[in-house]
Amino acid sequence: MARVAVILFNLGGPDNLDAVKPFLRNLFNDPAIIAAPRLIRRLLSWYIATRRARHAKAIYSKIGGSSPIRLQTEKQARALEVALEDLGEVKVFPCMRYWYPLSDQAVKLVADFAPDEIVLLPLYPQFSTTTTGSSIADWRRAAKEAGLTAAARTVCCYAQDEGFIAAQVALILPRLQAARAVGPTTLLLSAHGLPKKIIARGDPYQWQVEQTCEAVIAGLEAHGMEDFDWQVCYQSRVGPLEWIGPATGDEIARAGADGRAVVLAPIAFVSEHSETLVELDMDYRDLARDAGVTHYDRVPTVGTKDRFINGLADIVRQALAWPDDRARCGGKTGETGGRCCAAEFGACGHEGGA
Repeated sequence: MARVAVILFNLGGPDNLDAVKPFLRNLFNDPAIIAAPRLIRRLLSWYIATRRARHAKAIYSKIGGSSPIRLQTEKQARALEVALEDLGEVKVFPCMRYWYPLSDQAVKLVADFAPDEIVLLPLYPQFSTTTTGSSIADWRRAAKEAGLTAAARTVCCYAQDEGFIAAQVALILPRLQAARAVGPTTLLLSAHGLPKKIIARGDPYQWQVEQTCEAVIAGLEAHGMEDFDWQVCYQSRVGPLEWIGPATGDEIARAGADGRAVVLAPIAFVSEHSETLVELDMDYRDLARDAGVTHYDRVPTVGTKDRFINGLADIVRQALAWPDDRARCGGKTGETGGRCCAAEFGACGHEGGA
């Protein structure tokens, strides 16, 4: 059997408070985040990181002084290895975009493993040039510089993968049922937002998030949930640019004004980190209380739930059968190597955005 390496991409996060500022510098020095010439971008990244470091440190202090995302990703990697034991010798390598292990460190570990085949697998279910696109581009740079030549298959997205959707539905369903037993309830499906100008450049992220939400709602309806109020919304807005909406905070306030309970599910995050543990669990809970929300419940991320991990394992098996390294959508679409995005999205990962 072939020796297979799976590269599991995630954002990364500071592992101590001293790492917050360099983590932010790495984030804002990414050309996928700030599209400016290299020198200007580097200067801007230093300025923004310096300005935001104190606030960011305060956020991480609320959850023990570091991000749990690396540990979460390690657990997902080990669970995926177990799910792929049938393939023979499989090793899953976490690779973070803005903090360790970065692409250069991950490439070295993969080279030492000497795989016959590589699968590039993002922990971002929905594709964006700012997340998966950036991670894949940085990996390819590092692999080229290190002379890593093993065949690679690239998964660009899996927004409607059956395992991912089933895991979401299984987590949401009991909390939605409990809230509805108390009174009128709104289900908020919250994803990280993006500036509108990125979407205007053909980024399919918002469209894919909406596809995920429609699949989740269909799954809930298949379990007997009917005629309930739900809304896709977007969180984590920063800076002066106009962002996609509606904003999660605004939808919480609307539910409070209507005297409704709120069940909030992070629909684009698959692991816990500052934006779930602080923004959703603390900031939005306080907002909900002040807005008069009768009951507020936040659904956990899919993490290492069997349905999600087994879905990822099926995507890896599928990717190994693809004929070349062109980025493809995972799940049903990937069976034929087809494009899942609507034609209007020129930055689709299938078309070279990854």
